[in-house]
Amino acid sequence: LFMIDNCADDWRIAMTWQRISQITIELTICAIHPIPGEYYFLWTTKLANKGGDIGSQWVPYDVTLSLPMFLRLYLICRVMLLHSKLFTDASSRSIGALNRINFNTRFVLKTLMTICPGTVLLVFMVSLWIIASWTLRQCERFHDEEHANLLNAMWLIAITFLSVGFGDIVPNTYCGRGIAVSTGMMGAGCTALLVAVVSRKLELTRAEKHVHNFMMDTQLTKRLKNAAANVLRETWLIYKHTRLVKRVNPGRVRTHQRKFLLAIYALRKVKMDQRKLMDNANTITDMAKTQNTVYEIVSDMSTRQDALEERLVSVEEKLTALQEQLDVLPEAITRCLAQHAERMEQRRNFLHPDTAVALSATPSGCGGSTSGNLGNSLNIGMTGNMNMGGHHPLASMSNSPLLPHSRSVPNAPSTMSLHPWPVSPVLPPVSSRTPHLVPETGGFRQQSSQQQQQQQQQHNNTPTTSQSVTRLTTQAGMGGLGTNQGSDTSPHS
Repeated sequence: LFMIDNCADDWRIAMTWQRISQITIELTICAIHPIPGEYYFLWTTKLANKGGDIGSQWVPYDVTLSLPMFLRLYLICRVMLLHSKLFTDASSRSIGALNRINFNTRFVLKTLMTICPGTVLLVFMVSLWIIASWTLRQCERFHDEEHANLLNAMWLIAITFLSVGFGDIVPNTYCGRGIAVSTGMMGAGCTALLVAVVSRKLELTRAEKHVHNFMMDTQLTKRLKNAAANVLRETWLIYKHTRLVKRVNPGRVRTHQRKFLLAIYALRKVKMDQRKLMDNANTITDMAKTQNTVYEIVSDMSTRQDALEERLVSVEEKLTALQEQLDVLPEAITRCLAQHAERMEQRRNFLHPDTAVALSATPSGCGGSTSGNLGNSLNIGMTGNMNMGGHHPLASMSNSPLLPHSRSVPNAPSTMSLHPWPVSPVLPPVSSRTPHLVPETGGFRQQSSQQQQQQQQQHNNTPTTSQSVTRLTTQAGMGGLGTNQGSDTSPHS
Protein backbone atom coordinates (compact mmCIF):
# COMPACT_ATOMS: atom_id res chain seq x y z
CA LEU A 1 0.00 0.00 0.00
CA PHE A 2 2.84 2.38 0.77
CA MET A 3 4.44 1.58 -2.60
CA ILE A 4 1.17 2.27 -4.42
CA ASP A 5 0.54 5.54 -2.58
CA ASN A 6 4.05 6.86 -3.19
CA CYS A 7 4.64 5.25 -6.63
CA ALA A 8 7.76 3.45 -5.43
CA ASP A 9 9.44 0.94 -7.73
CA ASP A 10 11.21 -1.19 -5.13
CA TRP A 11 9.39 -2.70 -2.13
CA ARG A 12 12.46 -2.22 0.07
CA ILE A 13 12.01 1.55 -0.13
CA ALA A 14 8.75 1.25 1.80
CA MET A 15 10.17 -0.96 4.55
CA THR A 16 11.21 0.65 7.84
CA TRP A 17 11.88 -0.91 11.24
CA GLN A 18 8.51 0.26 12.51
CA ARG A 19 6.65 -1.30 9.59
CA ILE A 20 8.69 -4.48 9.86
CA SER A 21 7.86 -4.87 13.57
CA GLN A 22 4.17 -4.12 12.96
CA ILE A 23 3.95 -6.69 10.17
CA THR A 24 5.76 -9.27 12.32
CA ILE A 25 3.37 -8.80 15.25
CA GLU A 26 0.32 -9.07 13.00
CA LEU A 27 1.67 -12.22 11.35
CA THR A 28 2.37 -13.76 14.76
CA ILE A 29 -1.13 -13.00 16.07
CA CYS A 30 -2.82 -14.28 12.93
CA ALA A 31 -0.61 -17.41 12.80
CA ILE A 32 -1.78 -18.73 16.19
CA HIS A 33 -4.22 -21.56 15.56
CA PRO A 34 -5.14 -24.83 17.29
CA ILE A 35 -3.08 -27.80 16.12
CA PRO A 36 -5.04 -30.65 14.51
CA GLY A 37 -5.11 -33.69 16.76
CA GLU A 38 -5.18 -34.20 20.55
CA TYR A 39 -2.09 -33.15 22.45
CA TYR A 40 -1.97 -32.74 26.27
CA PHE A 41 0.41 -31.29 28.81
CA LEU A 42 0.52 -31.57 32.62
CA TRP A 43 -0.70 -28.40 34.36
CA THR A 44 0.17 -28.18 38.08
CA THR A 45 -1.26 -25.40 40.26
CA LYS A 46 -2.18 -24.53 43.86
CA LEU A 47 -5.90 -24.74 44.59
CA ALA A 48 -7.00 -21.80 46.73
CA ASN A 49 -10.58 -23.08 47.07
CA LYS A 50 -9.43 -26.42 48.58
CA GLY A 51 -7.17 -25.35 51.39
CA GLY A 52 -4.10 -24.67 49.29
CA ASP A 53 -3.70 -28.20 47.94
CA ILE A 54 -1.54 -28.68 44.86
CA GLY A 55 -3.30 -30.32 41.96
CA SER A 56 -2.11 -31.49 38.55
CA GLN A 57 -4.29 -32.04 35.52
CA TRP A 58 -3.72 -33.02 31.89
CA VAL A 59 -4.82 -30.08 29.78
CA PRO A 60 -4.99 -30.07 25.93
CA TYR A 61 -2.88 -27.64 23.97
CA ASP A 62 -6.01 -26.20 22.38
CA VAL A 63 -6.72 -24.29 25.62
CA THR A 64 -3.36 -22.57 25.52
CA LEU A 65 -3.64 -21.77 21.80
CA SER A 66 -7.24 -20.61 21.90
CA LEU A 67 -6.65 -17.83 24.44
CA PRO A 68 -4.24 -15.76 22.24
CA MET A 69 -6.64 -16.09 19.34
CA PHE A 70 -8.78 -13.37 20.92
CA LEU A 71 -6.02 -10.92 20.00
CA ARG A 72 -7.37 -11.08 16.46
CA LEU A 73 -10.18 -8.82 17.59
CA TYR A 74 -7.99 -5.86 16.65
CA LEU A 75 -9.15 -6.50 13.08
CA ILE A 76 -12.60 -5.24 14.10
CA CYS A 77 -11.19 -1.73 14.43
CA ARG A 78 -9.68 -1.95 10.97
CA VAL A 79 -12.98 -3.16 9.53
CA MET A 80 -14.77 -0.24 11.21
CA LEU A 81 -12.26 2.15 9.66
CA LEU A 82 -12.51 0.73 6.15
CA HIS A 83 -16.32 0.59 6.20
CA SER A 84 -16.85 3.96 7.83
CA LYS A 85 -18.66 6.61 5.81
CA LEU A 86 -16.10 9.17 6.87
CA PHE A 87 -13.35 7.07 5.29
CA THR A 88 -15.18 6.10 2.11
CA ASP A 89 -16.67 9.54 1.38
CA ALA A 90 -14.45 11.56 -0.96
CA SER A 91 -15.76 14.92 0.26
CA SER A 92 -15.03 14.03 3.89
CA ARG A 93 -11.53 12.91 2.95
CA SER A 94 -10.93 16.16 1.09
CA ILE A 95 -12.14 18.31 3.99
CA GLY A 96 -10.03 16.27 6.39
CA ALA A 97 -6.97 16.69 4.20
CA LEU A 98 -7.49 20.46 4.07
CA ASN A 99 -7.75 20.56 7.88
CA ARG A 100 -4.82 18.15 8.34
CA ILE A 101 -6.96 15.43 9.90
CA ASN A 102 -5.69 11.87 9.72
CA PHE A 103 -8.52 9.40 9.17
CA ASN A 104 -7.44 6.51 11.37
CA THR A 105 -9.08 4.17 13.88
CA ARG A 106 -8.75 6.66 16.71
CA PHE A 107 -10.65 9.32 14.77
CA VAL A 108 -13.42 6.85 13.89
CA LEU A 109 -13.80 5.76 17.54
CA LYS A 110 -13.93 9.39 18.70
CA THR A 111 -16.62 10.10 16.13
CA LEU A 112 -18.68 7.13 17.27
CA MET A 113 -18.32 8.13 20.92
CA THR A 114 -19.54 11.61 20.01
CA ILE A 115 -22.50 10.40 17.94
CA CYS A 116 -23.71 7.47 20.05
CA PRO A 117 -21.62 7.18 23.24
CA GLY A 118 -24.10 5.03 25.16
CA THR A 119 -24.40 2.40 22.44
CA VAL A 120 -20.66 2.12 21.87
CA LEU A 121 -19.93 1.84 25.60
CA LEU A 122 -22.65 -0.74 26.14
CA VAL A 123 -21.46 -2.95 23.27
CA PHE A 124 -17.85 -2.73 24.49
CA MET A 125 -18.71 -3.62 28.10
CA VAL A 126 -20.94 -6.57 27.18
CA SER A 127 -18.38 -7.94 24.72
CA LEU A 128 -15.60 -7.63 27.28
CA TRP A 129 -17.73 -9.33 29.93
CA ILE A 130 -18.54 -12.34 27.74
CA ILE A 131 -14.99 -12.79 26.43
CA ALA A 132 -13.42 -12.50 29.90
CA SER A 133 -15.93 -14.98 31.34
CA TRP A 134 -15.23 -17.58 28.63
CA THR A 135 -11.44 -17.27 28.94
CA LEU A 136 -11.64 -17.52 32.76
CA ARG A 137 -13.72 -20.70 32.43
CA GLN A 138 -11.19 -22.17 30.01
CA CYS A 139 -8.34 -21.54 32.44
CA GLU A 140 -10.13 -22.79 35.60
CA ARG A 141 -12.49 -25.59 34.53
CA PHE A 142 -9.91 -28.40 34.65
CA HIS A 143 -8.88 -27.73 38.29
CA ASP A 144 -12.14 -26.67 39.98
CA GLU A 145 -15.67 -27.80 39.26
CA GLU A 146 -17.15 -24.50 40.44
CA HIS A 147 -15.43 -22.66 37.59
CA ALA A 148 -16.64 -25.24 35.08
CA ASN A 149 -19.99 -23.48 35.17
CA LEU A 150 -20.04 -20.43 32.87
CA LEU A 151 -22.46 -18.53 35.12
CA ASN A 152 -20.02 -18.66 38.06
CA ALA A 153 -17.28 -17.29 35.81
CA MET A 154 -19.58 -14.50 34.66
CA TRP A 155 -20.40 -13.69 38.30
CA LEU A 156 -16.72 -13.44 39.16
CA ILE A 157 -15.98 -11.23 36.14
CA ALA A 158 -18.93 -8.93 36.90
CA ILE A 159 -17.91 -8.48 40.55
CA THR A 160 -14.31 -7.84 39.54
CA PHE A 161 -15.36 -5.53 36.70
CA LEU A 162 -17.37 -3.33 39.07
CA SER A 163 -14.46 -3.24 41.57
CA VAL A 164 -16.55 -4.88 44.32
CA GLY A 165 -14.88 -8.27 44.86
CA PHE A 166 -16.91 -10.40 47.31
CA GLY A 167 -14.31 -13.16 47.40
CA ASP A 168 -16.75 -16.10 47.35
CA ILE A 169 -15.21 -17.37 44.11
CA VAL A 170 -11.51 -16.84 43.43
CA PRO A 171 -9.31 -17.98 40.53
CA ASN A 172 -6.78 -20.78 41.16
CA THR A 173 -4.38 -20.57 38.23
CA TYR A 174 -2.16 -17.71 37.21
CA CYS A 175 -4.02 -17.55 33.92
CA GLY A 176 -7.31 -16.88 35.75
CA ARG A 177 -5.68 -14.35 38.04
CA GLY A 178 -4.25 -12.46 35.08
CA ILE A 179 -7.67 -12.38 33.45
CA ALA A 180 -9.17 -11.04 36.71
CA VAL A 181 -6.56 -8.26 36.91
CA SER A 182 -7.16 -7.27 33.27
CA THR A 183 -10.89 -7.28 33.92
CA GLY A 184 -10.47 -4.97 36.92
CA MET A 185 -8.43 -2.47 34.87
CA MET A 186 -10.94 -2.54 32.04
CA GLY A 187 -13.75 -2.07 34.56
CA ALA A 188 -12.15 1.07 35.99
CA GLY A 189 -11.80 2.59 32.53
CA CYS A 190 -15.33 1.65 31.48
CA THR A 191 -16.72 3.05 34.74
CA ALA A 192 -15.03 6.39 34.06
CA LEU A 193 -16.40 6.45 30.52
CA LEU A 194 -19.86 5.56 31.79
CA VAL A 195 -19.79 8.40 34.32
CA ALA A 196 -18.70 10.86 31.60
CA VAL A 197 -21.46 9.74 29.25
CA VAL A 198 -24.13 9.90 31.93
CA SER A 199 -23.00 13.35 33.09
CA ARG A 200 -23.13 14.58 29.51
CA LYS A 201 -26.62 13.20 29.12
CA LEU A 202 -27.74 14.88 32.34
CA GLU A 203 -26.33 18.24 31.36
CA LEU A 204 -28.85 20.92 30.42
CA THR A 205 -28.98 22.26 26.91
CA ARG A 206 -28.64 25.95 26.14
CA ALA A 207 -32.39 26.50 25.89
CA GLU A 208 -32.98 24.61 29.14
CA LYS A 209 -30.30 26.68 30.85
CA HIS A 210 -31.95 29.90 29.69
CA VAL A 211 -35.32 28.74 31.02
CA HIS A 212 -33.79 27.66 34.32
CA ASN A 213 -31.97 30.97 34.74
CA PHE A 214 -35.16 32.89 33.98
CA MET A 215 -37.12 30.93 36.58
CA MET A 216 -34.38 31.34 39.19
CA ASP A 217 -34.19 35.06 38.46
CA THR A 218 -37.95 35.39 38.96
CA GLN A 219 -37.80 33.56 42.28
CA LEU A 220 -34.87 35.62 43.52
CA THR A 221 -36.67 38.82 42.54
CA LYS A 222 -39.66 37.78 44.62
CA ARG A 223 -37.45 36.87 47.57
CA LEU A 224 -35.67 40.22 47.27
CA LYS A 225 -38.96 42.10 47.36
CA ASN A 226 -40.12 40.12 50.39
CA ALA A 227 -36.83 40.71 52.22
CA ALA A 228 -36.99 44.45 51.48
CA ALA A 229 -40.60 44.56 52.69
CA ASN A 230 -39.61 42.75 55.89
CA VAL A 231 -36.84 45.27 56.50
CA LEU A 232 -39.26 48.17 56.10
CA ARG A 233 -41.87 46.49 58.28
CA GLU A 234 -39.48 45.75 61.11
CA THR A 235 -38.10 49.29 60.89
CA TRP A 236 -41.59 50.71 61.24
CA LEU A 237 -42.43 48.39 64.14
CA ILE A 238 -39.24 49.29 65.97
CA TYR A 239 -40.04 52.98 65.52
CA LYS A 240 -43.63 52.40 66.62
CA HIS A 241 -42.75 50.51 69.80
CA THR A 242 -40.04 52.98 70.78
CA ARG A 243 -41.49 56.37 69.79
CA LEU A 244 -45.24 56.13 69.43
CA VAL A 245 -46.21 54.28 72.62
CA LYS A 246 -46.48 55.69 76.10
CA ARG A 247 -44.74 52.73 77.68
CA VAL A 248 -41.90 50.94 75.88
CA ASN A 249 -41.88 47.13 76.03
CA PRO A 250 -38.20 46.03 75.88
CA GLY A 251 -39.00 42.40 75.00
CA ARG A 252 -41.10 43.31 71.99
CA VAL A 253 -38.49 45.83 70.83
CA ARG A 254 -35.75 43.19 71.01
CA THR A 255 -37.93 40.77 69.05
CA HIS A 256 -38.46 43.28 66.24
CA GLN A 257 -34.76 44.19 66.25
CA ARG A 258 -33.89 40.50 65.89
CA LYS A 259 -36.31 40.15 62.98
CA PHE A 260 -34.89 43.35 61.48
CA LEU A 261 -31.37 41.90 61.47
CA LEU A 262 -32.62 38.61 60.02
CA ALA A 263 -34.38 40.53 57.24
CA ILE A 264 -31.17 42.42 56.46
CA TYR A 265 -29.19 39.16 56.29
CA ALA A 266 -31.84 37.61 54.06
CA LEU A 267 -31.69 40.66 51.78
CA ARG A 268 -27.90 40.37 51.51
CA LYS A 269 -28.11 36.64 50.77
CA VAL A 270 -30.68 37.19 48.02
CA LYS A 271 -28.48 39.86 46.43
CA MET A 272 -25.50 37.50 46.56
CA ASP A 273 -27.55 34.74 44.91
CA GLN A 274 -28.64 37.16 42.20
CA ARG A 275 -25.03 38.13 41.58
CA LYS A 276 -24.01 34.46 41.26
CA LEU A 277 -26.92 33.79 38.93
CA MET A 278 -25.93 36.74 36.75
CA ASP A 279 -22.36 35.45 36.61
CA ASN A 280 -23.57 32.01 35.52
CA ALA A 281 -25.93 33.56 32.98
CA ASN A 282 -23.11 35.69 31.62
CA THR A 283 -20.94 32.62 31.13
CA ILE A 284 -23.76 31.05 29.14
CA THR A 285 -24.72 34.02 27.00
CA ASP A 286 -21.33 35.68 26.74
CA MET A 287 -20.13 33.31 24.04
CA ALA A 288 -23.17 33.90 21.85
CA LYS A 289 -23.07 37.66 22.40
CA THR A 290 -19.34 37.76 21.80
CA GLN A 291 -19.74 35.74 18.64
CA ASN A 292 -22.47 38.03 17.34
CA THR A 293 -20.46 41.13 18.23
CA VAL A 294 -17.33 39.79 16.57
CA TYR A 295 -19.33 38.83 13.49
CA GLU A 296 -20.81 42.32 13.23
CA ILE A 297 -17.40 43.94 13.66
CA VAL A 298 -15.83 41.67 11.05
CA SER A 299 -18.70 42.33 8.63
CA ASP A 300 -18.36 46.08 9.13
CA MET A 301 -14.62 45.92 8.58
CA SER A 302 -15.10 43.82 5.47
CA THR A 303 -17.64 46.31 4.09
CA ARG A 304 -15.35 49.24 4.78
CA GLN A 305 -12.43 47.43 3.21
CA ASP A 306 -14.47 46.70 0.08
CA ALA A 307 -15.53 50.35 -0.15
CA LEU A 308 -11.93 51.48 0.33
CA GLU A 309 -10.75 49.09 -2.37
CA GLU A 310 -13.41 50.42 -4.75
CA ARG A 311 -12.35 54.00 -4.05
CA LEU A 312 -8.71 53.11 -4.59
CA VAL A 313 -9.57 51.42 -7.87
CA SER A 314 -11.57 54.50 -8.94
CA VAL A 315 -8.69 56.82 -8.01
CA GLU A 316 -6.27 54.59 -9.89
CA GLU A 317 -8.48 54.63 -12.98
CA LYS A 318 -8.78 58.42 -12.82
CA LEU A 319 -5.02 58.78 -12.44
CA THR A 320 -4.50 56.47 -15.41
CA ALA A 321 -6.93 58.50 -17.53
CA LEU A 322 -5.26 61.74 -16.42
CA GLN A 323 -1.84 60.34 -17.30
CA GLU A 324 -3.10 59.31 -20.73
CA GLN A 325 -4.54 62.78 -21.31
CA LEU A 326 -1.27 64.37 -20.19
CA ASP A 327 0.61 62.12 -22.60
CA VAL A 328 -1.66 63.21 -25.46
CA LEU A 329 -1.59 66.91 -24.47
CA PRO A 330 1.73 67.88 -26.20
CA GLU A 331 0.56 66.38 -29.49
CA ALA A 332 -2.79 68.16 -29.17
CA ILE A 333 -1.08 71.48 -28.42
CA THR A 334 1.24 71.04 -31.40
CA ARG A 335 -1.69 70.17 -33.65
CA CYS A 336 -3.71 73.15 -32.43
CA LEU A 337 -0.80 75.51 -32.98
CA ALA A 338 -0.27 74.16 -36.48
CA GLN A 339 -3.99 74.50 -37.28
CA HIS A 340 -4.01 78.02 -35.84
CA ALA A 341 -1.01 79.04 -37.94
CA GLU A 342 -2.62 77.51 -41.03
CA ARG A 343 -5.91 79.31 -40.39
CA MET A 344 -4.10 82.62 -39.85
CA GLU A 345 -2.25 82.11 -43.11
CA GLN A 346 -5.50 81.34 -44.91
CA ARG A 347 -7.11 84.41 -43.37
CA ARG A 348 -4.24 86.65 -44.47
CA ASN A 349 -4.41 85.20 -47.97
CA PHE A 350 -8.15 85.78 -48.06
CA LEU A 351 -7.97 89.33 -46.71
CA HIS A 352 -4.94 90.33 -48.85
CA PRO A 353 -5.10 88.42 -52.12
CA ASP A 354 -2.78 90.89 -53.88
CA THR A 355 -0.08 90.32 -51.25
CA ALA A 356 -0.56 86.55 -51.54
CA VAL A 357 -0.16 86.81 -55.32
CA ALA A 358 2.96 88.92 -54.86
CA LEU A 359 4.43 86.40 -52.42
CA SER A 360 3.59 83.49 -54.70
CA ALA A 361 5.42 85.29 -57.54
CA THR A 362 8.66 85.50 -55.51
CA PRO A 363 11.53 83.10 -56.26
CA SER A 364 11.26 79.54 -55.00
CA GLY A 365 14.31 79.99 -52.79
CA CYS A 366 12.35 82.30 -50.56
CA GLY A 367 9.38 79.94 -50.24
CA GLY A 368 10.57 78.43 -46.95
CA SER A 369 9.82 81.60 -44.97
CA THR A 370 6.84 83.06 -46.77
CA SER A 371 4.79 83.88 -43.73
CA GLY A 372 7.70 85.52 -41.95
CA ASN A 373 8.62 87.62 -45.00
CA LEU A 374 5.01 88.56 -45.48
CA GLY A 375 4.67 89.85 -41.96
CA ASN A 376 7.99 91.67 -42.00
CA SER A 377 7.39 93.23 -45.42
CA LEU A 378 3.96 94.44 -44.45
CA ASN A 379 5.16 95.85 -41.17
CA ILE A 380 8.31 97.46 -42.47
CA GLY A 381 6.76 98.76 -45.67
CA MET A 382 3.81 100.34 -43.95
CA THR A 383 5.77 101.87 -41.11
CA GLY A 384 8.43 103.12 -43.51
CA ASN A 385 5.85 104.78 -45.68
CA MET A 386 4.34 106.41 -42.63
CA ASN A 387 7.71 107.78 -41.59
CA MET A 388 8.12 109.28 -45.05
CA GLY A 389 5.13 111.44 -44.41
CA GLY A 390 2.57 109.72 -46.70
CA HIS A 391 -0.89 109.30 -45.25
CA HIS A 392 -2.08 106.16 -47.00
CA PRO A 393 -5.07 104.21 -45.73
CA LEU A 394 -3.12 100.94 -45.57
CA ALA A 395 -0.50 102.53 -43.35
CA SER A 396 -3.04 103.68 -40.82
CA MET A 397 -4.98 100.40 -40.96
CA SER A 398 -1.90 98.24 -40.37
CA ASN A 399 -1.73 99.55 -36.82
CA SER A 400 -5.18 98.15 -36.05
CA PRO A 401 -5.44 94.60 -34.63
CA LEU A 402 -7.97 93.82 -37.43
CA LEU A 403 -6.49 94.13 -40.94
CA PRO A 404 -8.76 95.88 -43.46
CA HIS A 405 -10.29 93.94 -46.28
CA SER A 406 -8.59 94.34 -49.64
CA ARG A 407 -11.86 95.12 -51.39
CA SER A 408 -12.66 97.99 -48.99
CA VAL A 409 -9.41 99.88 -49.58
CA PRO A 410 -8.05 100.62 -53.04
CA ASN A 411 -4.50 99.34 -53.08
CA ALA A 412 -3.55 99.12 -56.77
CA PRO A 413 -3.62 101.37 -59.82
CA SER A 414 -6.03 99.06 -61.56
CA THR A 415 -8.33 99.17 -58.56
CA MET A 416 -8.17 102.95 -58.47
CA SER A 417 -8.97 103.26 -62.12
CA LEU A 418 -11.69 100.62 -62.26
CA HIS A 419 -13.33 101.06 -58.82
CA PRO A 420 -13.22 104.68 -57.58
CA TRP A 421 -14.59 105.69 -54.22
CA PRO A 422 -18.41 105.93 -54.34
CA VAL A 423 -19.99 109.36 -53.79
CA SER A 424 -21.87 109.64 -50.53
CA PRO A 425 -25.35 111.19 -50.81
CA VAL A 426 -25.10 112.65 -47.30
CA LEU A 427 -21.47 113.57 -46.66
CA PRO A 428 -19.47 116.09 -48.66
CA PRO A 429 -16.83 114.89 -51.10
CA VAL A 430 -13.89 112.94 -49.73
CA SER A 431 -11.33 115.49 -50.91
CA SER A 432 -13.01 118.24 -48.92
CA ARG A 433 -13.42 116.09 -45.75
CA THR A 434 -10.13 114.20 -45.46
CA PRO A 435 -7.80 115.17 -48.25
CA HIS A 436 -4.92 113.17 -46.71
CA LEU A 437 -6.89 109.85 -47.04
CA VAL A 438 -7.34 110.12 -50.81
CA PRO A 439 -5.14 107.37 -52.31
CA GLU A 440 -2.50 108.39 -54.79
CA THR A 441 -1.62 105.98 -57.53
CA GLY A 442 1.95 107.06 -58.05
CA GLY A 443 2.82 107.15 -54.39
CA PHE A 444 1.35 103.73 -53.83
CA ARG A 445 3.43 102.28 -56.65
CA GLN A 446 6.58 103.73 -55.11
CA GLN A 447 5.53 102.35 -51.72
CA SER A 448 4.94 98.87 -53.19
CA SER A 449 8.41 98.80 -54.77
CA GLN A 450 9.97 99.81 -51.44
CA GLN A 451 8.01 97.07 -49.67
CA GLN A 452 9.31 94.42 -52.09
CA GLN A 453 12.92 95.55 -51.57
CA GLN A 454 12.58 95.54 -47.78
CA GLN A 455 10.85 92.13 -47.99
CA GLN A 456 13.85 90.64 -49.78
CA GLN A 457 16.22 92.14 -47.18
CA GLN A 458 14.14 90.76 -44.31
CA HIS A 459 14.03 87.36 -46.01
CA ASN A 460 17.81 87.25 -46.14
CA ASN A 461 18.07 88.17 -42.44
CA THR A 462 15.22 85.88 -41.16
CA PRO A 463 16.45 82.44 -39.83
CA THR A 464 13.15 80.53 -39.45
CA THR A 465 9.45 80.86 -40.19
CA SER A 466 8.29 80.63 -36.57
CA GLN A 467 10.60 83.43 -35.48
CA SER A 468 9.37 85.57 -38.43
CA VAL A 469 5.76 85.05 -37.46
CA THR A 470 6.51 85.94 -33.84
CA ARG A 471 8.44 89.02 -34.91
CA LEU A 472 5.62 90.03 -37.26
CA THR A 473 3.05 89.81 -34.48
CA THR A 474 5.22 91.77 -32.05
CA GLN A 475 6.13 94.49 -34.54
CA ALA A 476 2.59 94.80 -35.79
CA GLY A 477 1.23 95.19 -32.27
CA MET A 478 3.84 97.75 -31.28
CA GLY A 479 3.51 99.65 -34.50
CA GLY A 480 -0.27 99.68 -34.29
CA LEU A 481 -0.21 101.01 -30.78
CA GLY A 482 2.28 103.70 -31.66
CA THR A 483 0.42 104.76 -34.76
CA ASN A 484 -2.94 104.87 -33.06
CA GLN A 485 -1.53 106.99 -30.27
CA GLY A 486 0.29 109.34 -32.61
CA SER A 487 -2.42 109.82 -35.25
CA ASP A 488 -6.02 110.71 -34.56
CA THR A 489 -6.94 110.93 -38.27
CA SER A 490 -6.85 107.17 -39.12
CA PRO A 491 -9.89 105.68 -40.86
CA HIS A 492 -10.85 103.52 -37.84
CA SER A 493 -10.60 106.38 -35.38
